Amino acid sequence: MLETSQISHNYKGTQIFNFPDIICQQESTLLILGHSGVGKTTLLHILGGILQPSKGKISINNTSLYEMAGNKLDDFRGKNIGIVFQKPHFVQSISAQENLMLAQKMAGNSIDKQHINDLLKKMNLENRANFKTYTMSQGEQQRLSIARAIINGPKLILADEPTSALDDKNCDEVIKLLEYQSKSLKAALIIVTHDNRLKKYFKEHIELF
Repeated sequence: MLETSQISHNYKGTQIFNFPDIICQQESTLLILGHSGVGKTTLLHILGGILQPSKGKISINNTSLYEMAGNKLDDFRGKNIGIVFQKPHFVQSISAQENLMLAQKMAGNSIDKQHINDLLKKMNLENRANFKTYTMSQGEQQRLSIARAIINGPKLILADEPTSALDDKNCDEVIKLLEYQSKSLKAALIIVTHDNRLKKYFKEHIELF
């Protein structure tokens, strides 16, 4: 499903990251662990089609990610990749429901309010649908981030430190949600984190140094 080969990234000659090759099949889950400064977020952005690597190749479903450019890459990313960012990025002037509607629109899909409402219910956010995101708790915002990442039925879900700011109860809840939703979509799930609590949830993991 996802395969990388000899990926490296050079930040203006000041910092060079060399990453191990990755293979993650459809419906598989991979945990990527590492301390701060080893390039976890850089790797996630490369896998997500946000940051082009200095060297190497990334393919998703046999499509070479960075051989596409401009609108073609944006369109592919919107339809195939869902990203849960480390810090939630919502449009704060609109509601939780409207943020999901915007995610559908930006991916070039028709707005499907029924699908949105069903997803909010699965995330236990149906009573927060019309609330502005800044009024929501950390745990609620993280669940909404997951909803936004999966709203368009991606084949690859990427999560950047999804539990690092959460207590044990919310950590367990978020991981179970990510696992359940990725399986329901038959998607690959890759989590990058320094949170060693997650080792107990996942058999497959890679450590960055």
